[in-house]
Amino acid sequence: MSRGRTSSKLDAPVVIVFKTSNRSNAQTKMKIFRNKSIDEVLDENSKLPGVPDNAEWLEIGLGESFIESYSKKYNI
Repeated sequence: MSRGRTSSKLDAPVVIVFKTSNRSNAQTKMKIFRNKSIDEVLDENSKLPGVPDNAEWLEIGLGESFIESYSKKYNI
């Protein structure tokens, strides 16, 4: 019997939809993290590769259905 925390992760990818700046005509992008947990992505001290520091986060979600819905909405 194991004690403590388990190292099991979800198979669902973590997805961030963001704008590259706070301007109204800024490009909307989507970044998919398949090897990170939601806690690692939301940690304010961690640097996310591919996401600029001045990016404005629009949505964050889990799973392939989130990717499909936002690909249609933002034409990504």
